[in-house]
This record gives sequence, structure tokens and C-alpha cells, in this order.
Amino acid sequence: MYLGLAKRPALPATFAHIAILCLPGTSSPSSSTTDSVVTTTVHPTTTTQPGTTATTTTTSPAVTGSQIRTVQDPVYHFYLQDVGGVPVLGPESSSGYFTIESTISLNNADGSKLYLNIDTSGTASYKPLTLDATATTTDWGLEGDTIITTSPRQLNFLACATNDATIYDVYLQEGNDTPAGTSCTLVTMHLPCLC
Repeated sequence: MYLGLAKRPALPATFAHIAILCLPGTSSPSSSTTDSVVTTTVHPTTTTQPGTTATTTTTSPAVTGSQIRTVQDPVYHFYLQDVGGVPVLGPESSSGYFTIESTISLNNADGSKLYLNIDTSGTASYKPLTLDATATTTDWGLEGDTIITTSPRQLNFLACATNDATIYDVYLQEGNDTPAGTSCTLVTMHLPCLC
């Protein structure tokens, strides 16, 4: 099938960019939706003129993957990230980068991974999200650019205010319960897709 994709111009060498291309599949009542995410990391390069001096700075490898963000107020463009071992929504500057398949892994700068899991041990309809060394939630998926669970299908999350206005606790929401004593908003989480 011809997708009519044109060749993209080269990215400026003075910036490191992460480009994400989403290729939505087809869906019909008798088939499931399949999405592909291609992640590319471009690193800056430096050129010097003869007779000039170049300074080289060594840094750790760039973390690759996709950011996950919300798109509703009061957490418009807050990003999923790890704060003290707990997944929360916060500023883009401290965003996590994730690999999204049937599991969701947080890719750390040292090459290690933590897996986003749902704690189903409680009886409330809001389920805490956890970051663990092992994936126990294996039914994550994408519906377009939206993060979902596939069995059962669920795309609703709760963003709950904390004492820090830039950090919100995040839960998977399966009903109407909310944590006592906090202000929460029903949200969905998405890839910041460039399609």
C-alpha cells in the first residue's frame, strides 16, 4: 500500500530531536487496531574551521523512547515520570522516556528499565500505578496515540493534586471512586505524536 510519505528534510545539527512517526492501522468490527511507533534519536554534530579549537564534552547516551503526556486541564502537557520510584505527572523537563508494547518500560540513562504496572490489590476503582523491575501488567496498548489497557479496555486515568502544583499523582480509573481529601481530574494519556 502506498502511504504517500515524502522524504523528511534533515534536522538541524545544532539540536537533538526525537521524532515519532505514528502509522495508524485499520479497524473494523471484526479486526483489532494495530499501531506502529518508530522512534529516532538524532545527536548533534560539531564542525570546526581550520585553525580553530573544538571542545568535546562527553555525556551519557541519550535516553530513547517516547514521552507520555496528558492533554486535559489542569494537567495539560504534564508528562509521566519517576519521582522517588513513583510514577507521577510533572513537567516536560523531567519527563520519562518509555518503550510501549504489551508492557510499558521506563528507559533510564544507565540502560536499566523499570516497568509501569497497575496495582490491583485494592478494592477502590482507582488503581495506583507502580514502577517495578518486573512487568506484571502485560496488557498495555495504543489506540491511535492514546495509552490503554486492552483486557479489559480502559483509557481513563485520574490525575490527583499533590502539595506541589507541578506534580500530580496518577491512577488507572475503572469506575467512580477517588482518593479521599484530594482534588482529582479524569484524564487520558497520549504519545506526543507528530502525525
